[in-house]
Amino acid sequence: MTVGRALSGAPREPGRVRATSLDKIVFLARHVSAIIAAGGRGLRFGGGQPKQLATLGGRTILQRSVDAFVDSGDVDEIVVALPAFLAADPPAYLRSRTKPVLIVDGGERRQDSVRQAFERVGRTAEVVVVHDAARPLVTDSLIRRTIDAAFEAGAAIAALRASDTVKRADSAGRVAETLPRDQIYLAQTPQAFRVDVLRHALTIRADATDEAALAEQAGHPVQLVDGDPRNVKITTPDDLALAEKLLAGTPDPSPGSGSPRAPSRGEGAPYDGIRIGNGYDLHRLVEGRPLVLGGVTIPFDKGLLGHSDADVICHVVTDAILGAAGAGDIGRHFPDTDAAWKDANSLDLLRRAAAIVAAVGYVVVNVDVVVIAERPKLAPHVDAIRTRVAAAIGCDPVQVSIKGKTNEGVDSVGAGEAIAAHAVALLARHR
Repeated sequence: MTVGRALSGAPREPGRVRATSLDKIVFLARHVSAIIAAGGRGLRFGGGQPKQLATLGGRTILQRSVDAFVDSGDVDEIVVALPAFLAADPPAYLRSRTKPVLIVDGGERRQDSVRQAFERVGRTAEVVVVHDAARPLVTDSLIRRTIDAAFEAGAAIAALRASDTVKRADSAGRVAETLPRDQIYLAQTPQAFRVDVLRHALTIRADATDEAALAEQAGHPVQLVDGDPRNVKITTPDDLALAEKLLAGTPDPSPGSGSPRAPSRGEGAPYDGIRIGNGYDLHRLVEGRPLVLGGVTIPFDKGLLGHSDADVICHVVTDAILGAAGAGDIGRHFPDTDAAWKDANSLDLLRRAAAIVAAVGYVVVNVDVVVIAERPKLAPHVDAIRTRVAAAIGCDPVQVSIKGKTNEGVDSVGAGEAIAAHAVALLARHR
């Protein structure tokens, strides 16, 4: 085939409308291109074919990854880098799509594949989002968050904060030092860049495992965006088995959907097995601690006292989703008698709870949280909190409600000595 030939679709107008909440519509006039890096042979996976052609839930890993970006309202065109033999005869699911899909031959290294794909990106592109085909469970909300951050910061990557203690080893396999885990993030894809930033980054010829590393070497700051624990990278057959379990607990409403998430309002996907759970928590305010609510550090002269970071929002949502799934509670999974959870990031605990819920076959339909505090005012931080919580539980921010109330001066909460929160979560199995 001719390298770079468009297989399907027609160029779309770059201006489009996206609803970002129930009562606000933002008119966007921007052009985004996606690069799917699928040029590797997947030798660690084993078998007689590249891992991207392995089947996951009735579709190949490659198709699921491409579908996610075809379905994204934020992406205008897609360039897929494939092994040469596959680029010469691409699968049918790459040939007839609703937006332009171009195929290029992959290179020896990942960065070579991305460089060759970047050369075929449309001239009107402002941001390019790069995704590893081996992450087929990427959600639409994660794609959107990463793209939005790149428009603002120039470069952005999805990443998970490390929740385990991290050790650096020496050449003999001994511990050389313990690294502060609050500074450690595990990089995922998508990774998005303004065109000028990625062009500059790809001039770096040194080996790198992702495009963000090249951007760093080129001197560009890279913004971290909350990743998704279910956005697993499939490297071994065990990873594929895990992805199958995660997929079994998330909806796949149509053959063209690559976004394993609970459907947003109006999507009309069928549910059964509705489950409802409640959560409640209260923590005392003390001096000398940061105030963390919903994963967001809020400027205040006091913070909440607890074994972890005492994030009451994350705690009540954790209890609500675990309770709805019949999977215990936060104390059972993350007991305050276990030193492993001392000063833990509660957003990470919530991500772990969401993975537990997904593993037993449920998705989060929506969460409603009431925070009761005299001070500080929650309103300026609600949007950031909704985004963080939604990312942790694998849904869109529109499916998360955060409300602030006071206790009218009554009891310890009313006296400003504590903050309490209630949450209700709706879960469902997808037919």
